[in-house]
Parts: sequence; structure tokens; C-alpha cells
Amino acid sequence: MDGASDLPGAGSVLAVCAHPDDESFGLGAVIDAFCSRGARVSVLSFTHGEASTLHGVAGDLFATRADELRCAAAKLGVERVELFDHPDGGLQDEPLDVLAAEVAGCAREVGADLLLVFDEGGITGHADHDRATSAALAGAAHLPVLAWTLPEPVAAELRSQFGGGFLGRSAEEIDAVLTVDRRRQLDAIGCHASQSNDNPVLWRRLELLGATESLRWLRRPAERGGLLRRAS
Repeated sequence: MDGASDLPGAGSVLAVCAHPDDESFGLGAVIDAFCSRGARVSVLSFTHGEASTLHGVAGDLFATRADELRCAAAKLGVERVELFDHPDGGLQDEPLDVLAAEVAGCAREVGADLLLVFDEGGITGHADHDRATSAALAGAAHLPVLAWTLPEPVAAELRSQFGGGFLGRSAEEIDAVLTVDRRRQLDAIGCHASQSNDNPVLWRRLELLGATESLRWLRRPAERGGLLRRAS
């Protein structure tokens, strides 16, 4: 797959997320790139996403979004899903050591050698996203942590069109720009009908990003040979 050669070597990747759909809407193309390279990928979601203001299908969101996550994981090739019951919108109030212990336990069980997360600040400014990343950093201090991020021009355009706290990074802060294939990501997004049916922000972001995703290290691998290379 184009761009996969820029990924770090990893046999088992644990994606640490706040909500069902984060693994697809945000990390989907990167997860697909890891899977295409032969890595085993697992997803941890701290909440069921039950507090979402989007409700594109009938039914209780607590159960519906769990089902959507399982569907999306299958589309992306994810081997394992760990879904916890922390309150959606309330992760900042959950003890960090509890969240970190859950990350540590899951990472140990799947033999993770890399954690994949949202960038610090949560991309959209959502406090749950930021807390999930903090838990990942605290929970597996021996593992490298790779973050999905937005280029600042994309974040600025999203702020201009939709408001909100979109956080972007300068070119100097980004460690690599991957060329990605979005077909499996789009299939996974289709599983999350409750959140994607009326979500102009999602579709505009994907349009702005085109066939690229940006990544930065929050904690680099110990071995220099495993470093992701900055795109030229």
C-alpha cells in the first residue's frame, strides 16, 4: 500500500480511543495501513459514546454504538475490541490511574509494541479524546506512542467553517505524511450510521485531507531503526 513504508515497524498495535467511531472517523486509514503491512491491530474504547448529540438511527446509543464499533472493526481488519463503560463526556473526571491500568492490561494481553492515539489536545478539542491520549501515555510507559494529527491549514479551515477547537500542527511538528487508501475506512465509517448520517464536519475533513494522513510521535521508539521517517 502506498505510504505503508513510512510506518514504523510494529507487530501488534493498540489504538486507544475515547468513543466508538474514533477508530474509523479519525484513525481508520492509519489502522488500515498497519493492517495492510501485516500488523495485528486492536482497539480500546473507553466509552460507549452514549452522550452523542448525533442520533442518525433509531435505538439506544449505548447499545447501538457498541454494535457499530464491532462492525467497523471487522471492516478495518481489527482483531480485538475492548469496550469499557466509562461515562461519555466524563473521562476527565475518571481517575487517570484507573484508565491507565486498563490501557496497560489491554496492551499486555495483545502484546502491543506500539500505541496509536489522537494527538494531544484531542484534534477537535474534545476533552475525552485528550484524556484517552493521556491514559495511553501513562498506561504503557515502555511503549512508543504515535499520534494521528491534522496539518494546521486543515484545522484552520475547519475552525473557519464550523467553529470549535480544532488543533493542527505545523509542518515542523509533523513526523510523517502518509499516502493512504480510504476504501476500508469509508466502509468502516458506514457502520457508524448513528454518527455519520448527518456529520458535515467529518466529510469536510476527509475532503480537505484527500489521500494523506499526518502523524507525530508523542513518545518515540527506543531503537532508532524503528523510527517513522519524515516525509520529504
